[in-house]
Amino acid sequence: QPHPAKSQHLKEPCYLSVQPCRALVDEKFKVLVQKAPPGAQLTVRSHHHSENKHEWEAFGHYICDSTGPRGTYEGVEPMGLLWSLRPVPGSKPGLRLRKMNVETPMEVTVSVYQGHLSEDFSEQRALAAVVVERWYMAPGVRRIPVTEHDTMLCSGPGRFPAVLDLWGGGGNLMEYRASLLASHGFAALVLDYLTNELTKTTGKMMENDYFEVAFKFLEQHPQIVGSRIAMWGLSFGTAMTLKMAVYSNVIKLRCAVCYSGSHIQPVDGSVKDIKEYMGKKRENIRVTENQEVIFRDLTLPVPKDPAFKVDMGRLQCPLQVVVGLDDQSWPAYESAMDMKVMMEEAGNSHLLTLLTYPHTGHLIEPPYSPYVRTSILRPFPVKVLWGGETAAHSRAQEDAWRKTLLFLREHLYDMRNSAVTSKSNL
Repeated sequence: QPHPAKSQHLKEPCYLSVQPCRALVDEKFKVLVQKAPPGAQLTVRSHHHSENKHEWEAFGHYICDSTGPRGTYEGVEPMGLLWSLRPVPGSKPGLRLRKMNVETPMEVTVSVYQGHLSEDFSEQRALAAVVVERWYMAPGVRRIPVTEHDTMLCSGPGRFPAVLDLWGGGGNLMEYRASLLASHGFAALVLDYLTNELTKTTGKMMENDYFEVAFKFLEQHPQIVGSRIAMWGLSFGTAMTLKMAVYSNVIKLRCAVCYSGSHIQPVDGSVKDIKEYMGKKRENIRVTENQEVIFRDLTLPVPKDPAFKVDMGRLQCPLQVVVGLDDQSWPAYESAMDMKVMMEEAGNSHLLTLLTYPHTGHLIEPPYSPYVRTSILRPFPVKVLWGGETAAHSRAQEDAWRKTLLFLREHLYDMRNSAVTSKSNL
C-alpha cells in the first residue's frame, strides 16, 4: 500500500508504492512515486539488513517526469534496487549476500528521499517507505531434512520430477536455489557434500557412491517421479554432475544443468581426487594488485589426455551449459568449447544447449540476486575475483534462470511448447 509522508520542501505529501510488495525472488516489482511536482529531484533507495547483521543498499537518482536515474545502477529499472545492492560504506570487505534461512523472507525497505543523495541516508528523513518481502519458498512448499547435510524441498503431496542440487567449492547447505525450484513445481534435494559435519570432524570426504545414494533416495521416494530426475551443478558441482551423468551405473538422468564449471578432472577420481588435482598447479594462481585471487587457470590448458576430462561423447542425456565469458574462477568457456568439440566428434552434440553471456562472471545466481564481483571464499579464506560487470551479469542471471526453467520443464515434464507458469500467489 502507498505510504505517504510529508516533507518540509514539497508542498504535497509524496506517495510511494511497490507492487507486488510480497513475491518470490524471481518476480519483478514496480516502483511508483506519486504527487511529487515536475522537476523535483528524488532518490529512491533500497536497504536490507542481512541475516549475518550486515547492511546493504542500492539507490537511483530521478528527476520527476524524466528518465535516467544515476546511482548504483543506470536506467529506469526498478529491479536494480535489488541486483545492485552492495554493502554500505565502511562495511567489512569481501561480503557476499546469501539467504540461509529459506523459511523467512528477504526484507527490503524501499524509500524515497528529496534531493540526489549518495550517502548518509540514516541522517535524512525519508518522504515515504515501503517494506518489501522477497520469498524463496512459495506457499505450500515444504522443507524436509533428510540427513544433517541433505535437505529436500517440494510443494504439496503430489508426485514431482526432481533435481539433485550441487553447489560449489564454498560448501555449506545452500537451500535457496532448491527452494525456488520447488516453488516452480520441481522437488529438489540439495547436498552439502564438501563441508558436512562428517568431513569437518574427520577430514573424510564423500565418495562417489554418496551421490548415487542420494539419487536412489529420490528415485524411490513416493513423492518423486523416479524416471524424471535431473542434476544441477554450479562450479565444483559441475564436475560431479558431469562425472555422475557419464560414468555412474546407478544415476540415470533425464537431463543435466551445469553453471560455471568444467569437465576437467581425473575421470576415475573422487571429490578428494578432484580437489587434489586442482591443487597441483598452484603456480597458475594469479593475484591482482588489489589482492584478489584468480583461480581460473588452475586446470589450464585443457588437457589432451582423456584420463583427465570427462568423456562427453558418452553423455546420453540433454545437457544445458551456462558460461559467463568473464568467469575468473573456473575456465568455464574453454571447457565448454572443448566439451562441444568432443560431442560434435562423437555425434551427440544435439544433446548440448550452450548459453554464453558476455561481461558475466562466475557466480550466476537466481534473478535479481545482488551482483558480487569479489568476496571472501571461506574454506581458504581468500578474497576471490569472480568477474563480471554489474548490469550485464544481472541480466545474464535473469535470462539464464528463465531458460533453465524452460529446459527443465521440457525434459522433466515433456512440455516442449509450454511456458513457465506463474508462481503461487504470495
